[in-house]
Amino acid sequence: MLGKTVLLALALLPFSFAQISSDFESGWDQTLWPIYAPDCNQGGNVTLDSTTAHSGKNSIKVTSPGGFCGHIFFGTTKIPAGDVYVRVWLKASKALTDNHVSFITMPDSAQGTDKHLRIGGQMKILMYNRESDDATLPDLSPQGIATSEPLPTGAWECFEYHLAPDGSIETWLNSAAIVGLTEKAGVADANAAGWQKSSIKPKITGVYFGWESYGGDTNTFWYDDVSVQSARVGCDKYVIACILLSGEKPIDISKLKPDHDRDNAVLGASSDFILA
Repeated sequence: MLGKTVLLALALLPFSFAQISSDFESGWDQTLWPIYAPDCNQGGNVTLDSTTAHSGKNSIKVTSPGGFCGHIFFGTTKIPAGDVYVRVWLKASKALTDNHVSFITMPDSAQGTDKHLRIGGQMKILMYNRESDDATLPDLSPQGIATSEPLPTGAWECFEYHLAPDGSIETWLNSAAIVGLTEKAGVADANAAGWQKSSIKPKITGVYFGWESYGGDTNTFWYDDVSVQSARVGCDKYVIACILLSGEKPIDISKLKPDHDRDNAVLGASSDFILA
């Protein structure tokens, strides 16, 4: 009817307001994603790596010789006011052990100067750690440990978390909620007794990705497709341009793979997509 005139262009994606995000395909901008190594830096290394990536060809590689002063991170201080949602695709070379480690650290003004809210592991499971009183979420009791999950190795995993102004915390691994890493404000949790002894509500001023160990553990982590936002993105965020051109055969978009190459990329820009 209208020949090759475009009738409709529609973008489909979860609505969210990105504070900052990157897939590192244009390189590693160290002004936006600076290195963070408070107090000391003895051998940790952060590099742009083109040998493995969740999307495209680049990721950020973090290696550490172990020990607290072998720690190193990269990240951002562009944190939304209010709700904070972080989504990162990560790959670990070694499994979490019984020793305490962190792979995400966040300066937390609610805890006081130079104190951090940390995400990492201990007793082979994922956990949060509050530096000011060393509380963990969940408790490291047999019952608490059973409510968390190990971090798989050797493959890209989608890790997400949400920090709410009221102190609530939500955490997801590959879109599945982790019960032991969920904290609802005002709701008693038998597996978070240590965490709930304090009324501190996290107020982070930065998010940094890397490695820090307190028992000498070494590891290599890769990070890609990082988003820090005020609303949840999820692991399958994608954008599809649906363009109706007369005379063209419809394409079933349910068979398309999500695009993770760009936060604002258009899947198949050279193709025509319509809602079947």
